Amino acid sequence: MLIIIDTSVKNNIATLVSYIHRDQEIITKTIHHATNVNSTEAKLFAIRYKINHTTYLQNINYIIVITDAILAVKWIFNISIHPYQFHSIIILKDLKKFFNKCPNNFINFWDCLNSVKWSSHSFIS
Repeated sequence: MLIIIDTSVKNNIATLVSYIHRDQEIITKTIHHATNVNSTEAKLFAIRYKINHTTYLQNINYIIVITDAILAVKWIFNISIHPYQFHSIIILKDLKKFFNKCPNNFINFWDCLNSVKWSSHSFIS
């Protein structure tokens, strides 16, 4: 299962575009707009929304999140940062549910800064 997320903030309006792919099939495409949020909040919301959606799908054993927001992803696992606690707690609950389904499930985050450079970052497995 691939989760692909792209976010941008322009003129105080965040645009979040995200996809869930299984094999060659697009399961969902979502576009959200938000105002009065910073870039990190927008990225965490997009990641939270798609991880939540994916954990409810059947027969999913792995999740790969492709995003340009690896720095935002690091905030997920630091619940001491107050502005991001809400997103962190929900994402961690969803991941706990995902890992409790099967101990062999895993998630991986891939950093996609541009279309040429990709690097893999495993924060939990």
